[in-house]
Amino acid sequence: MASFRTTKIQTCPKLGEKVTEDTLYWKNYKAAVQIKEFGAVTKIDFSPISPHNYAVTASTRIQVYGPYSQEPIRSFTRFRDTAYGGSFRGDGKLLVAGSEEGLIRLFDVSGRVALRQFKGHTKAVRTTSFLSDGFRVVSGSDDLSCRLWDVASAAELNSFIEHTDYIRTVVPSKLNPELFVTGSYDHTVKVFDVRSGGSVMTMQHGHPVECVLLYPSEALLVSTGGRYVKIWDLLKGGQQLVSLKNHHKTVTCACLSSTHNRLLTGSLDRHVKVYNSSYKVVHNFDSAASILSLAVAPDDEVIAVGMTNGVLSVRHRKHKENKEPMIGRRRRGPAYRVFVKGKNFTPKQDDFLVSKPVKQHLQKYDKLLKSFQVSKALDTALQTWTRSSKPDVLVAVIMELSRRGTLKNALAGRDEESLTKIINFLLKHITDPRFSRQLLAVGDMLLDLYQQVIPQSPVVERLLQRLMELLGREAELQQELLQVLGILDTLFASLTPKTEVLSLAVPPVSKEPQLHAT
Repeated sequence: MASFRTTKIQTCPKLGEKVTEDTLYWKNYKAAVQIKEFGAVTKIDFSPISPHNYAVTASTRIQVYGPYSQEPIRSFTRFRDTAYGGSFRGDGKLLVAGSEEGLIRLFDVSGRVALRQFKGHTKAVRTTSFLSDGFRVVSGSDDLSCRLWDVASAAELNSFIEHTDYIRTVVPSKLNPELFVTGSYDHTVKVFDVRSGGSVMTMQHGHPVECVLLYPSEALLVSTGGRYVKIWDLLKGGQQLVSLKNHHKTVTCACLSSTHNRLLTGSLDRHVKVYNSSYKVVHNFDSAASILSLAVAPDDEVIAVGMTNGVLSVRHRKHKENKEPMIGRRRRGPAYRVFVKGKNFTPKQDDFLVSKPVKQHLQKYDKLLKSFQVSKALDTALQTWTRSSKPDVLVAVIMELSRRGTLKNALAGRDEESLTKIINFLLKHITDPRFSRQLLAVGDMLLDLYQQVIPQSPVVERLLQRLMELLGREAELQQELLQVLGILDTLFASLTPKTEVLSLAVPPVSKEPQLHAT
């Protein structure tokens, strides 16, 4: 069974590197998940249909993985020697692969036993693929031949022997089921037409060809070999358009992304390079060993890289978590049992009780006072609930500001709305004996601070007029109370001596009881 481990391999942008939209797109992948296979990973192929499972050819078996699975969901082990070139059919139901023994096997993806065996090659079959019609298989071998096979009868339909060295790659045309392209170690890339029975176009790559790739329009062809990646124009008879030399060692594999058809290449120098439409490198993935195979999922969600040390490196695209806001719903709080848990616990006789100190949580205005934000502290205490339900809290904040000598700073620089709140509070509580002394000081400070600008606000002027009227009535009431107090003091003063004389007088003693006693 294959084992896996996660390794974080991060690539940092170079100094002065221009971050483009392509760069951001290809950087949006998670850390690589590395899966250990049984041998060097020579081929990776994604299923064209969803879910995009991928077949990994390594050693004497082909293992099929799910897009997010780290264990194989299917294994094909009917190979006596090394397997090569496992490829899916267009519908994702069949899988074909070559082998070192020269046999080609056809598998049903949902089964395990080979459905067909194609015999005819005399040496190792390095590459296999289905033609676009799905009923024929083309193969390339070390015996220098390309052969065409019928899926239904397992019979050989045709044989093409035009290369002079090992054939390493075969790519069929998706638009024309009669065309396919081959690449060989004889430094050539050939386009074959089944109907004509031979090649119709030849291109000289200049190095042993490791991989061939067709763009979706099939007007351009990519060949890799040596340190070079070359782009050919098939509409112009195989004219070379671009020659890229960005790798330091042999370029072994290439693939295209579904988004904007970006070209990716892998090399023995342990790098995967991503090119933009101008064939400039926009991103680079580093690997732990030399790269033999590379594939991108049809939806660009997964990048799989196979290496010489038998490690399969898989990267998945990052996705933003869409957290839907809770509109119109109240967030559910903890259950009742959370609060009553342990309330009724009775300690045993030998238990040692440790008392947990209760943390004192400061109110918001206390925190603001602690950070010397006096104006904000007063605004917090002036909130509607505190102002109406707990006037003593606001008065306590005012007393603390007065004690610090910052009350005037807290009252200064206010707008009409905040002044209205303060004056309304004064109107409501200035006659309360508990708060009158402190609130009178606040009223004096407001008049000193805003006497020049009071006429500019009719609302504040009206409220101050009401405050003056209230203070006038309170002064009259205090004067009347003082008069009543003076009358009471006079009455108490006139009644006090008589009370004292009566209390000091000795009561007369009756002699009648004594006579009766005698």
